[in-house]
Amino acid sequence: MNHVYLLLGSNEGNRVQWLQSALDGLHRFATLEKQSAVYETAAWGLESQPDFLNMVIEIKTSLSAPELLVEIQQLETELERQRTIVWGPRTLDIDILFFNDEVIQTDHLIVPHPGIPVRRFTLEPLCEIAPHFLHPSYGKTVQQLLDYCTDHLETKRLGMINAIVSTR
Repeated sequence: MNHVYLLLGSNEGNRVQWLQSALDGLHRFATLEKQSAVYETAAWGLESQPDFLNMVIEIKTSLSAPELLVEIQQLETELERQRTIVWGPRTLDIDILFFNDEVIQTDHLIVPHPGIPVRRFTLEPLCEIAPHFLHPSYGKTVQQLLDYCTDHLETKRLGMINAIVSTR
């Protein structure tokens, strides 16, 4: 079985419901091992859009990295993801952060995700569930990457998704 860390994000419509729907859909091809709390952050990259909700999950899957990417993109499409603007608004975005401790570079997939060290909205929830995971390219733990992260966008911890869903 492969151990994978995924970043889930949403900034359109009912953001919590999109994250919950993603978690539900992932069960078709993966087993959820751990999940972080949900964090709210201003948009990164293209800033003139609604704030994002983000969370990181650890899954186990028998799929290869390319197979997983296909399944994730299919799930995003099912959940109304539109790919029209780079870094633009979206119902759901799922990024493969780590796939085991592999380094993968193809035309369609780069793992570890190249944005990890420079994005606080990724590092904070990732550090919550895997602070000692060693980045295979940088040789630093997730906690060390967070300690040296220069991204100063505030990330607000909202709580676990089940708690957020039950209060709405």
